[in-house]
Amino acid sequence: MIRGIKFVGVPVRNQDEALRFWTEKAGCKITTDQEMGPGQRWIELAFPGTETGIALFTPKGHEDRIGTFQSISFWCDDVFATAKSLESRGVTFVQAPRKEDWGTSAIFADADGNQFVLSSR
Repeated sequence: MIRGIKFVGVPVRNQDEALRFWTEKAGCKITTDQEMGPGQRWIELAFPGTETGIALFTPKGHEDRIGTFQSISFWCDDVFATAKSLESRGVTFVQAPRKEDWGTSAIFADADGNQFVLSSR
């Protein structure tokens, strides 16, 4: 039986830059960082207090996904407060937080220009 999602992949150009962004600016913790073939590492990250993580890895042939809108939505208790905290650490928002009938959301970009939704649960 499937019990959940372990991680979702985030395509990146430079794993070291991506690692700095996700740990220093977004607050992730490293759960795995090991060699995975020539010029690549397998890097898994987790947000404190969560079970789902992200993997900073780009499979061969998927390089065109780097810098695009990702089908990943991160949730938080307060989008406005979380966005303010992330912005203070240098995270760029391409859509400021806004309240809609269905909930509150914002869109931020990582170091590679990948865009992600931040929303209330």
